[in-house]
Amino acid sequence: MRVLIQRVSSGKVSVDDRTIAQIGPGLVILLGIGHGDGEEQASYLAEKIANLRIFEDQAGKTNLSVLDVGGEALLVSQFTLYADTRKGRRPSFVYVADPDVAEPLVERFAELLRGHGVRTQTGRFGAHMLVAIHNDGPVTIWLER
Repeated sequence: MRVLIQRVSSGKVSVDDRTIAQIGPGLVILLGIGHGDGEEQASYLAEKIANLRIFEDQAGKTNLSVLDVGGEALLVSQFTLYADTRKGRRPSFVYVADPDVAEPLVERFAELLRGHGVRTQTGRFGAHMLVAIHNDGPVTIWLER
């Protein structure tokens, strides 16, 4: 499981010119599901993200989590995080989990984040989405499990 987290001032997902999810300050989470990923990886990463101290405290130090600051999360399925570009010019996606495996795991990941107290909205699995990300910092962190 691969996750790219961005600390944001706001984020929004639109499908067919209609906003389907929108958050204020918090995290945009791009989530890739690969072969062999399951509950163990989802549980570990959801807990890690909920408690990751990447927000500034009053002294300007990154000591606060999304929970501490009352932030939200916008979770977007992003199979391209598993692109293999080692050969040729066209990315290969042979390491991406099949949609019938990935979609329920993305939904489960959102449930796990909510279970940790993170207000979480999601994009639409498999849809062509326009994702607006207003990165704050910028702070972008890669996690893998």
